[in-house]
Amino acid sequence: MEPFTKVTAIAAPFPEANIDTDKIIPARFLKTIKRSGLGRNLFDALRYENGAERADFVLNREPYCQAGILIAHENFGCGSSREHAPWALLDFGIRCIIAPSFADIFYNNCFKNGMLPIVLPRAVCDALIADSTLGGNARLTIDLERQVVVRPDGEEIGFTVDPWRRHLLLQGLDEIGQTMLHEAAIERFEARAAGTPWLPAIDPAGFA
Repeated sequence: MEPFTKVTAIAAPFPEANIDTDKIIPARFLKTIKRSGLGRNLFDALRYENGAERADFVLNREPYCQAGILIAHENFGCGSSREHAPWALLDFGIRCIIAPSFADIFYNNCFKNGMLPIVLPRAVCDALIADSTLGGNARLTIDLERQVVVRPDGEEIGFTVDPWRRHLLLQGLDEIGQTMLHEAAIERFEARAAGTPWLPAIDPAGFA
């Protein structure tokens, strides 16, 4: 997983509440277990009409088609628990979402995939959305080490993240990465187990 330390990127305004995961990535695109390639179907029903990009949708317009940050309203990521939702956002290029609140499962899935969801008051989100009208100059900096959002004019807005989740993002550690930190101990255990042939073998099929 790519570490998240400091990201400076164009911020796209998405001033809508209750954006559910089916809007983020419709169910018909969930057949794949790959994390790549889903970005083209992000917000599919909103981005396309009869297979063509809608000119009025924010992520189809310059400079927001290059956005790395999304600013939304309350309850972002509600609906089903599909992990494809953060996969699609990340594959499009979104590393950070700022909103007044998030659905719990979506919020947790973001951290597992190297994305940073930031909770800020609605008034602050609206101010950042107003900043985004600066177009190509509407770049925000998200500094996770210092836990601040830096506006285009240099103003810093503080935010808080659970310390353990912050540590994992800064180090680029997902659940597999955390496990592999103990690789040496795992190998020692397996070596000891190999020297005990009297122990019954574990059939992986028994856990299917």
